[in-house]
Amino acid sequence: MRRKTGIVVGACAALVLAGVAGAVTARGSDGPVGARPEALGVPRTQVAAEGPLSASSPSRTRTTEAATAAPTVDIPKKLDKSPLAEVAPRERVLESTTAGSTAPGRQRVGELLSVSSILGYLAGPPSKTFSYPGASYVKLHFARMAMLPGDYLTVSNPDRTESYRYEPGTDDKWAMSITGDTAVVEVHRAVDPLGLRSALEGLGVDVDHVARGYSRTEQARIPEQASVRPGRTGREESICGPDTSTDAVCYQSTDPVAYVKSKAIARLLINGTELCTGWRVGPKNLMLTNNHCLTTSEEAYDTEVWFNYQCAKCGGYDVFKPTKVWGNQVLSTDHLLDYTLFSVDGFDSIEKFGYLTLDTARPAKGTELYVPQHPAGEPTRIAGAKGEKAGNCAVDNPDYTGYEAHSDVSYFCDTAGGSSGSPVLSRKTNKVVALHHFGGCPNSGVRGDLLAAKLKTYL
Repeated sequence: MRRKTGIVVGACAALVLAGVAGAVTARGSDGPVGARPEALGVPRTQVAAEGPLSASSPSRTRTTEAATAAPTVDIPKKLDKSPLAEVAPRERVLESTTAGSTAPGRQRVGELLSVSSILGYLAGPPSKTFSYPGASYVKLHFARMAMLPGDYLTVSNPDRTESYRYEPGTDDKWAMSITGDTAVVEVHRAVDPLGLRSALEGLGVDVDHVARGYSRTEQARIPEQASVRPGRTGREESICGPDTSTDAVCYQSTDPVAYVKSKAIARLLINGTELCTGWRVGPKNLMLTNNHCLTTSEEAYDTEVWFNYQCAKCGGYDVFKPTKVWGNQVLSTDHLLDYTLFSVDGFDSIEKFGYLTLDTARPAKGTELYVPQHPAGEPTRIAGAKGEKAGNCAVDNPDYTGYEAHSDVSYFCDTAGGSSGSPVLSRKTNKVVALHHFGGCPNSGVRGDLLAAKLKTYL
């Protein structure tokens, strides 16, 4: 297989001045924002997973306000396509698998760093800046937030165009990520003309971890570890021939239905350093992704769900400002069918992006498909251009083996690490016929009709 070595050449990858929904709101419009010097992107192939990261459950109260004080600086520590036989479930390769991931199947896009910073009151300065040159995002974890009533904390980018507010009383909390390489943290105190509040001991805010997003250069250094199995060459990847996936916005005029449907998908940032794709299923507050991406409510609480992370122009470098919400409750999950159904906080703010519907019928061989996705965490791309030959993005086998016999649909649509959890839609019905989870050419997804029957009481 000829592997494309530069999948984001001409593709949009940019600085996001992020908006937040529900309890977290951001200032400004939903228009496009500027590009960053180094954007997130990797050669599109899967690599092996190893090593754990810990997760914690944050408070569900998150609001936004601009910070104002001048910060101090905290220095960081620190293919040729060939016929492939079906394989047993234990031999399959999860699409988003990356070295160092918490769970097999998530695309690793950052690292967790230990820091020791105390802010506020007698213990430390009222503000600090956490700067990691070249980082694609900075996400802070608070071990302690001991503040008095009326005081609050903000985390923002340097120009305060992305800023989130947090109230006192909750320890062990992840903040929403700040896009770019710098985050400013500030403790805001209520009016205290006599200075009595500032003299109180035992109060303060402790930052103990930072999740730093990899730059493009660092992401490209993740070693490729192709899976070699009986009957395979060791060169199998998820780009099946020349990469034909394109920025979603490129479909706006040529295939408006696919473009509108792509709005319903979301970029999932899990545990601060890992990625998958998810999407709204049905009109209610329901999201669907893979079980190998997200399993428990505790994991959902620490998952950022980004909607509208799309290019503003075809082949450009600016992106629309995404709407970020937190994951909430896991409602149903299953390993064999590799799905997780969950809700989000701030549903009212993401409802406008629409939803997708599961097809209750299994697709026939040759059915043309398209796959909106966040490969390697990039802005939304769609595999399967309208009018393209069916052989590249079409049903290859409607009776394929996934984690169990007859569970999957196989296809040669182009996908990559981070695409796990993406919807695979039929061009005939514009409904979801598979939940993508395996790479390998053919790639495969769990049958949509099986998921529709399993989840009908929720939908």
